[in-house]
Amino acid sequence: MNIVIGILIFLGTFLFMEFMAWFTHKYVMHGFLWSLHKDHHKKDHDSWFERNDLFFIFYAIVSMSLFYAGTTGFWYGYPLGFGILAYGIAYFLVHDIFIHQRFKLFRNANNWYSRGVRRAHKMHHKHIGKGDGECFGMLFVPFKYFKK
Repeated sequence: MNIVIGILIFLGTFLFMEFMAWFTHKYVMHGFLWSLHKDHHKKDHDSWFERNDLFFIFYAIVSMSLFYAGTTGFWYGYPLGFGILAYGIAYFLVHDIFIHQRFKLFRNANNWYSRGVRRAHKMHHKHIGKGDGECFGMLFVPFKYFKK
């Protein structure tokens, strides 16, 4: 029974992380911590690392903390930590590698999903300032971006 509960916690955490990414992106990154996110909206960067990457590191620390909690008897920490880790990997693959091409992989992906996610992210980056943004999600974007 614990395995089934663990899998459900893992899946629920993964799905909840899309909400957390949207919420954090809209209200924190484009809010009071815009100073850490604004370099991500600029085309030219001084280095490969962006201050925006600190948000990724924050969630990695949360995930590792939950793994540690799992070793202390809080077994729910493992599926929670793995759910956050899996979402972080998915986010990194889709956002940093596929969309922004920080590594030159998945350049030729041209299916229905990839075109929609690219369009949505392009619309988000159309707004270079803190306000008036749109489409703050990552893996699940509004259906209108999948239409031609």
